[in-house]
Amino acid sequence: MKLPQSVLLLTEYWACKNMLRFSITFLLAATCLLVSPAVAKEMVITCNVDTVQRLSCDIGVISVLEALYGRADSEICSEGIPQEQLVDTNCAQEGTVNVLKKRCDGKRVCEVSKDIFGTTDPCEGTSKYLQTKYTCLPAIHQVTCEHSFAHLHCDVGQVITVYGADYGRRDQTTCTYKQPATRIQNTECSNPTSVVSDKCDGKNSCDIKASNSVFTDPCRGTYKYLEVAYICECKYPKGQLEISGSSSWSLSSFITVTPLERRHSSLHSSLHFCIAEWEPIVQDQAIVLYLRQRQILTRQKKHRLICSSIHQSRCSSGRSSNIMLHFTTALLLATTCLVMTTVVSTEKVVTCGNGGNVQRLSCDFGVIFVQEVLYGRADNETCSVGRPSRQLANTNCAQEGAVDVVKRRCDGKKECELNINTVRAISDPCRGIYKYLETTYTCFPAIHLSACEGSVAHLKCDVGQVIFVYGADYGRRDQTTCSYQRPSNQIENVTCSRPTDKVAESCNGRNSCTVNVLNSVFGDPCRGTYKYLEAAYICEYPVDNTSQTPVHESTEI
Repeated sequence: MKLPQSVLLLTEYWACKNMLRFSITFLLAATCLLVSPAVAKEMVITCNVDTVQRLSCDIGVISVLEALYGRADSEICSEGIPQEQLVDTNCAQEGTVNVLKKRCDGKRVCEVSKDIFGTTDPCEGTSKYLQTKYTCLPAIHQVTCEHSFAHLHCDVGQVITVYGADYGRRDQTTCTYKQPATRIQNTECSNPTSVVSDKCDGKNSCDIKASNSVFTDPCRGTYKYLEVAYICECKYPKGQLEISGSSSWSLSSFITVTPLERRHSSLHSSLHFCIAEWEPIVQDQAIVLYLRQRQILTRQKKHRLICSSIHQSRCSSGRSSNIMLHFTTALLLATTCLVMTTVVSTEKVVTCGNGGNVQRLSCDFGVIFVQEVLYGRADNETCSVGRPSRQLANTNCAQEGAVDVVKRRCDGKKECELNINTVRAISDPCRGIYKYLETTYTCFPAIHLSACEGSVAHLKCDVGQVIFVYGADYGRRDQTTCSYQRPSNQIENVTCSRPTDKVAESCNGRNSCTVNVLNSVFGDPCRGTYKYLEAAYICEYPVDNTSQTPVHESTEI
């Protein structure tokens, strides 16, 4: 997904400036961006119920609203069907929506067939179809490989609400790095679970291990993963909260937007804001914000936090609204800060055990930027279950160079999988100690590009902006990208990776850049494998402000 230009510009300034000056017009635009309805309703009809129905969300997660397995009229899925099989239009399998909600809610992709409804036929002799209506709810989506810890967390003043969780395996691409084929071939292993919501709902942060001991084993011999979707909600849904004692506080910590009520009983949006207000409120003039990491610095010693609810229908010029929204300067500040702080998120993944366990880093938005990596042991609590004390004693154990290894493999990618063997050197940093791999990374806003071997990758920016490449890799990391009509022997090697500086060297500082995706340019990291180029970059304004002439320079390699 390409972020709106206004958000990208805001992020660029945030990253390189200490002071931002916004007009009321911009703040209103930011507010309108948030309160505009962002939840779309989708409908999928599958006529041949012996085939697969697929629900998917590019953004957010699935929330099933309605489902019908049967027949409600004589027109849908009627082509080529005898008339006598279309007569009964009051045919519906009971419990269909509950079955689909249990299987699909909280996931980004869900595939089903009629087999999930059991063997009962609601109307014998009638041609049936499966019709599903669902929405894509904005949510944090997280996948954690078996033997790793899922780390759910929210800003200060917010708490977790879990939409859904599933422990098992639904595809042959997730959490597969160097796993044998026999351990990833079972993709019918699904175990929706309430364990995560029972443990994490209402907390500011929560760690839970993706393991059979926590969730039981839904498919023995299969390497599994935990899939979780959750949101962060305001801890103080009503009333007031007094904040005092410091001139520096995090406004974003007390802001939350919940696009739908938790039970999703209505499609009418309900947006909940925690609105920070202080006196005096200065309106109708530009506002100066001094930003230090996610904080707003003010000179007032005492602030009042008021949580309120805004029910709205539209926010666009030229259209009337069901209600009139009166925005204070404080709300506009809060909204702008929310736009800025939701773009960049910091995540942590901990993977226990032997060298074969897979660690997965992923970003729903933007690309990975690795900050810290530990392979060893820093405390005696992490990954300690079932381990004798002598294997936990050394808490000053760390493999040198681990962060460089992971950064080289993962920086600039949307998804990255590795195992402990990837960072483990020939020498053991602390023999006899049970170790783990802990990675902290940020999802940084960027344009992500993939181009197949033999094609041309085109990087470009708007007039006046130039390219800055975060990272690029030439090779193959999965069996799905650039695989159409390719023989299996050309896509089976998924450990073919060659990070390259050639894209950055050729494209940085230019307005546009064309790259030929060829072995002659990047070298051949794995002969006989069909490869592709992955690149992550941003568009920024030139650092040198001495010239006001827009940059139009381009190049080709």
